[in-house]
Amino acid sequence: MQTYYLIRHCEATGQAADAPLTAQGQKQALLLADFFKSIPVDRILSSPFRRAIESINAVAVQAGCSIEIHDDLRERTLSIQSLTDWQGELRKTFIEFDYACPGGETSAEAARRIQDVINDVWSYSAETTILVTHGNLLTLYLHSLDSSFGFEQGQHLRNPDVFLLKKVNGAFVFENLNII
Repeated sequence: MQTYYLIRHCEATGQAADAPLTAQGQKQALLLADFFKSIPVDRILSSPFRRAIESINAVAVQAGCSIEIHDDLRERTLSIQSLTDWQGELRKTFIEFDYACPGGETSAEAARRIQDVINDVWSYSAETTILVTHGNLLTLYLHSLDSSFGFEQGQHLRNPDVFLLKKVNGAFVFENLNII
C-alpha cells in the first residue's frame, strides 16, 4: 500500500524563500529523522524554499534518498504587496476560494497546484513518499479532502507537523501524527 507523509517545515527564521531554520528548527529536523528512522522512505519531494529542504535533509541522508525539488510545493503567494491586515485577507481567501489579493494566488489555484503534485506522485510505484511544504498550502490541501479543516485549523499547525495520507476505498484520508 502506498503511504504518503505531508510535512510542514520546521521552525524558520522568517518567511523569505532563503530563510534558514532556527536552532529550534534544527532540533526539530533531527526529531523528524528520529521519527522516520524505522520507516523505509522511497522518495522525498520538497518545496524549493530553504526551510523545507533543511527540514528534511537529515531524513534524506538517513534514508539514502535524494531530495527532489518540486516548485509546486512552494508556499502560496498571498500577495506581492504589503498588506495591513494579512491575517484578515488570508481568512477571506478561505471563505472566497476565488478571491486573490493583489498579485496573489487564489485558494482554488494554490489548492489545485498541490492536488496536482499529489495526484502525479501517486502514479509512481514508490511505497513511502514524503512531501515537504508550507502551512498555508498544506492547509488548503487538507481542506480539499475535508472541508471542516480550514483557516482556523491551519492557524494551529505546528512546525513541523506531519500528516499521514492514505487512500481508503478510493478516497484520500489523512491523520495528524502529532510527532512533536
